[in-house]
Amino acid sequence: MTVLRSVLYMPSSNERALEKAKTIPADAIIFDLEDAVAPDAKEAARANAVGAVQSGEYGGKVLTIRCNGLDTPWGASDLAAAAGAGPAAVVVPKVSGPDHLEKVVAITGDVPVWAMVETPAALFAIREIAQFPQVSVLVMGTNDLVKELRASMVPGRAPLLPHLATALLGAREADKAILDGVYNDVKDLDGFLAECRQGKELGFDGKTLVHPTQVEGANDTWAPTEDEVTHAKKVIEAFAEAERDSRGVVTVDGRMVENLHRDIALRTLETAEAIAGLA
Repeated sequence: MTVLRSVLYMPSSNERALEKAKTIPADAIIFDLEDAVAPDAKEAARANAVGAVQSGEYGGKVLTIRCNGLDTPWGASDLAAAAGAGPAAVVVPKVSGPDHLEKVVAITGDVPVWAMVETPAALFAIREIAQFPQVSVLVMGTNDLVKELRASMVPGRAPLLPHLATALLGAREADKAILDGVYNDVKDLDGFLAECRQGKELGFDGKTLVHPTQVEGANDTWAPTEDEVTHAKKVIEAFAEAERDSRGVVTVDGRMVENLHRDIALRTLETAEAIAGLA
């Protein structure tokens, strides 16, 4: 199981940031060639990102590269260089649908793709995007989505909730992971943690981050608590006992539980074991 609680964008033009990223306890790094890189630094950033992925100096972190769009002067070269570096995935901005992805994989081949959902076109094509063979993760690009929808980024994200739910449904139907978008105010810890909790409650597998100070909060939010692990073990043990006794009814702490609760319990333990394996 791949854990993606905290996925940190790092500007690939900043060599000091890339060095620092080696010690940050994020589950995954997105080496960014797009928004965080000025036009005159694009080629150097590309070389830095390729070198970082190939360095073997980032421990067990999941390493990906976000490329510029194919409609830019750098996009095709970014995709080719990124795919050649052997990352866990290439991150593709503003995916509009399967036709767009076909153009991407014509360059990247079998390398997994993290598809960014940040336009109305992506939302209308979410099922086809999520089910595309090379797509392994959906990534919400909430900043661009707000701009495209002409919505307001208010506390609680009420204008975005229907669209987040649509993307989640597409991901779950395709059995793909999906990451919540970024929280921009790095000084507002309370607001960030509230949005993390909301993202977990909605069903996201983790959150993309813009600053190292946000990593701990995301990791803590998406990690099962001790109480959750204890309860999960009780549920699994209760089902095993019921099967041995040929009982059709299972209760835990006085409450009836069903197969779906066992599935949740198994996932909780799987997640906890995967996180423990990162230490």
